[in-house]
Amino acid sequence: MTVLKFTVSALAVLAAAGAAEARDNLQVAGSSTVLPYATIVAEAFGENFDFPTPVVEGGGSGAGRKKLCEGVGENTIDVANSSSRIKQSDIDECAKNGVTDIMEIRIGYDGIVFASAVDGADFALTPSDVFLALGKNVAKDGALAANAAKQWSDVNAALPAQDILAFIPGTKHGTREVFDLKVLLEGCKANGAYDLYLAASTGADDEAKKKEAEAACFETRTDGASVDIDGDYTETLARLEANPTAIGVFGLSFYENNTDKLKVATVSGVTPSVETVSSGEYPVSRPLFMYVKKQHIGVIPGLKEYIEFFVSDDMVGPEGELTQYGLVPDPELAATQAAVAAETVMGPLE
Repeated sequence: MTVLKFTVSALAVLAAAGAAEARDNLQVAGSSTVLPYATIVAEAFGENFDFPTPVVEGGGSGAGRKKLCEGVGENTIDVANSSSRIKQSDIDECAKNGVTDIMEIRIGYDGIVFASAVDGADFALTPSDVFLALGKNVAKDGALAANAAKQWSDVNAALPAQDILAFIPGTKHGTREVFDLKVLLEGCKANGAYDLYLAASTGADDEAKKKEAEAACFETRTDGASVDIDGDYTETLARLEANPTAIGVFGLSFYENNTDKLKVATVSGVTPSVETVSSGEYPVSRPLFMYVKKQHIGVIPGLKEYIEFFVSDDMVGPEGELTQYGLVPDPELAATQAAVAAETVMGPLE
């Protein structure tokens, strides 16, 4: 990896020395999707700055945000990586534990892809196909019915005549949220099941009925055709290697690093790539975030420098280091850099 050498100012070095009695290493945890990017940045940071290399761990987006919200102080982490946006329940938990100033930093974008064994059948999927294959209940003859599809060709005659078996992200993954919203929910609406769920809802008002219908659309089969994977993408890959006719859900960057093992499916006629994700053409993409505990800036050495380095042009710009590993650059990066420099905290969720 080729990275330019950076130096910190004398003022930053003095500030770091003054705070060194607290904790020397930055502590980062969270998304398995962001983990490889954060690891690359941490190693480059350790090589190029007068601060120790940050300690970066995975564990999932939800788990990372939970750790961030445990409180303030050297026994708590500084940064949570996340492949889904923070929830109001996270913010409430943070506030309860004294974490009142959170910086939301978008580092770029990623897509989620459907992939199968490299020498297997070709898949050209739509959200409707995926929902009809994996949804717990589907609309049939104007009513909801338990999903009885056995093969992909039962769902769509143009798909392979092989048994439905899909390894999808577990509920603690940030990947699951975008899978639910942009695949299952869209497919549920296209199938007509959403309208049936909505009509049958017992919610107190329209918003409650909508949420109840959406939650029903997110339910997947429990007969073995849809399998939640709580580990990282390497576990999903291992499952595919043991089940060569299965299909799995991965992050775009993971797929691009394993094209010798995986064949990617198109979604709504679009092949996932950095170009189709950045243009918005590929329908299943998501932003990637860091959530930073601002109360640790100036207390934990190097925190401000680390997040500025992370969102620098050298790391996440169009020609940055991380684009070589599949990160899709954010067209609004300059605004993010300015917000980081100003230590801007996030406002209320929209």
